[in-house]
Amino acid sequence: MGLRAVEAALFNDSATCRGIEGGEGAAVPSHRSLPTWLTAARPVAKDPVESRSLILRVFLPFVFGYYIAYLFRTINAVMAAPLATELGLGADDLGLLTSVYFVTFAAAQIPIGILLDRFGPRRVQSTLLLVAAVGSTLFALSDHFLMLLLGRALIGLGVASAMTAGLKALVLWFPRDRVPLLNGLMVMLGALGAVTATLPADLLLDWIGWRELFGLFAGLTVAGAVMVYLIVPEATPVASSVVSVGLRKVYADPRFWRVAPLSASCIGTAWALQGLWAAQWLKDVEGLDRAGVVFHLFVMAVALSLGAILLGVAVDRLRRRGVGPGALLGPVAAVFIAIQFVLILRLPLPSYLQWAVVAAVGAATVLSFAILAEYFPKELAGRANGALNLFHIAAAFVVQYATGIVLQYWTPQAGHYPEIAYQTAFALNLALQVVAWIWFMFPRVRTDSGQRLTPEPCSNLRPERR
Repeated sequence: MGLRAVEAALFNDSATCRGIEGGEGAAVPSHRSLPTWLTAARPVAKDPVESRSLILRVFLPFVFGYYIAYLFRTINAVMAAPLATELGLGADDLGLLTSVYFVTFAAAQIPIGILLDRFGPRRVQSTLLLVAAVGSTLFALSDHFLMLLLGRALIGLGVASAMTAGLKALVLWFPRDRVPLLNGLMVMLGALGAVTATLPADLLLDWIGWRELFGLFAGLTVAGAVMVYLIVPEATPVASSVVSVGLRKVYADPRFWRVAPLSASCIGTAWALQGLWAAQWLKDVEGLDRAGVVFHLFVMAVALSLGAILLGVAVDRLRRRGVGPGALLGPVAAVFIAIQFVLILRLPLPSYLQWAVVAAVGAATVLSFAILAEYFPKELAGRANGALNLFHIAAAFVVQYATGIVLQYWTPQAGHYPEIAYQTAFALNLALQVVAWIWFMFPRVRTDSGQRLTPEPCSNLRPERR
């Protein structure tokens, strides 16, 4: 997609829900009832030259940071075998080593959301990427498990703002109705990090080894930090006295609690499986050799990237017809649940198709964050996105670590855990997703008037006539 095509897609269409920004012809109320610190909108680009500048100075630097985050998140899937062989790690060790990334990542989400709204994405992102570079360097120099664990934890902390800082930048500098499409583009391009973490990373592992590979990652991360700091424009800071008020608004909104369980259980599971357990299933259950496993991971990474842009385009098209992104989340989750049933029961569907669907659902953040963008003004974007991303990451950690614990109840045979071990672990997690899906699809929360909460503020709008 060329620069002009991106520019045309992002800036030459008017918003179906333009009333959210208080424009002419508003079909829904604006946020005029909120305090001025919440409604002070930053001007968005209208001039083509300025639009192109924002793509280069805002969009692409944060895409690169997200690319690095995806690279670190999924790299352990191809590194599990070399690490286990060299350091004698078991399934529980691998689960903890991979999931500790999510622990520090999750723990940082609320503070990062506050810092993003207080200081802006430029300073937060550039600083934290340097922390990730330190973690990657420590990982490369590690000679025992605890050093690996600390390095991995620092990496998780360092890339914890990659998504939320990018989303905050998008809502600050781009038209609101273009944010879901931009989000899809950002996830699509960032997910190329997951693609890099498959076949290319496997080739580099054979060529230079895992220590040198993480040294290379450290250099890339420093380059990303410098790029963000030098290129991205500064945002207007928000007074610190209002930060906690905004966070309470997010957590007090019942619509947030309707979305969070389903979004977290599905997206967290997709991340956990793609990041580690898909490769182990393919090796132990499907009996694939390393080349077959790595190619499956490659297909999954491509599916994740394609899923992001397809969901972004779908949200954009539905918005023009007056349908909000919440209308897609339930069906996407239902497909995800169904494909896991197929996987667990070993039904005769192509393995590539099953795991491609699993990976693609990891891009459903495009839907979740678009839903939050409908619920909260842009000045709350950092806190709202951080609050939801906390659930995504926490779910990924629990699934990744708990799966390893469940597997340990079975004795591996010739280095492989039995099929029933994986089926049990996956089924326990699937049950939670079904409960979350029912909660989302059949809400019991009602307003004081006895009416159900409207899933999407823009769902009652008619398509704009052109």
